[in-house]
Amino acid sequence: MSLKLFSTRIQNVTPSFIREILKVTHEKDVISFAGGLPNDALFPLQQLKQASLSAFENKGSQLLQYSNTEGDLGLRNWIAQRYQAQNLEITAEDILMTNGSQQALDLLGKVFLNKKDAVVIENPAYLGALQAFRLYQVKFLPIDLHSQGMDLKQLKQTLSINNAKLIYTVPNFQNPTGISYSEENRQAIAKEIAKTDSYLIQDDPYGELRFSGQAKSNFYTLLPQQTLLLGSFSKTIAPAFRLGWIVAPKPVMKKLIIAKQAADLHSNSFSQAILAQYFEKNDFDQHLTQLKLHYGQQKIIMETAIKKYFPKNTQLTNPEGGLFLWCTLSKKISTLELFQKAIQQKVAFVPGESFYTSNIQQNTMRLNYSCADQKIIEKGIRKLAEIIG
Repeated sequence: MSLKLFSTRIQNVTPSFIREILKVTHEKDVISFAGGLPNDALFPLQQLKQASLSAFENKGSQLLQYSNTEGDLGLRNWIAQRYQAQNLEITAEDILMTNGSQQALDLLGKVFLNKKDAVVIENPAYLGALQAFRLYQVKFLPIDLHSQGMDLKQLKQTLSINNAKLIYTVPNFQNPTGISYSEENRQAIAKEIAKTDSYLIQDDPYGELRFSGQAKSNFYTLLPQQTLLLGSFSKTIAPAFRLGWIVAPKPVMKKLIIAKQAADLHSNSFSQAILAQYFEKNDFDQHLTQLKLHYGQQKIIMETAIKKYFPKNTQLTNPEGGLFLWCTLSKKISTLELFQKAIQQKVAFVPGESFYTSNIQQNTMRLNYSCADQKIIEKGIRKLAEIIG
């Protein structure tokens, strides 16, 4: 088959490095710190089984029929009420259900982006966002991250000389670094974006997984008419449902619905009905408490093991929630080369350079702590330390 038949768009996008890694880590004897997977031992299995039965009992055969594009009204009302409890003026009409927040990124690309349009993005950035936007052949404008969030001087300069349509952020427990933007950083970012016509994307899959520290302002509060808010049930309930959502101002929502109709008509209405039943009959906050307690403990266990076994000049971020630690080794170390050695020893992680669009830091790595117990974390970190030397 001739490669000329493929679009330029798809030929210029490479496979997700993490997806390729996960193929290797399915082997049972591999210790994996690579994926951003929630711990499947914490899935509310019995409650979801009961919610499935209730959905069939309540809806009968209608449960298996086509549904509306926007999504299950009961579920969207539940999401809206969660936001309203945070003093965000969001209603069900402001919410569009998507196939995970990953589809929300693709829909935003369809609605906003032409070839060579500018997208401001964190550096390092979430791989899924890079992959989604690369399909639209955009020009990335990377903004370096530090412990407080985006580099404000760099952001201000970039926005002053570029007409960026979208500004992509993960301000809570960022993927891959685990950092959270400070309140001052958020306020300053909102102030700069308010001077532009750009839309800020707040991708927030981990926001409810805070296990320490204090919550910060949502960008939707600071910049309601220019914020596109993404959420997901993949990290808090189960990724197999493939359910996320996007909150958008009405003019944007109209276009998103058209794009959604063209893509798949509607997201999985069967899963939506099950979740709606689950939330009606179960205490979601109690479930979240269990997740946060577990992930907080796992983070401390991994952090302690790294400080015990890794070289003394190793630098770590200090996430207050989410699923990831970001590790910076000596400048002479390439974590991509380290990965090749580690996988031979049955240990996996994600080399940091995969997340960069510029100013690549080859001595960085992302480590996931959510899916391994204390014994496995200790063993895996010790083996990595031996390989590092």
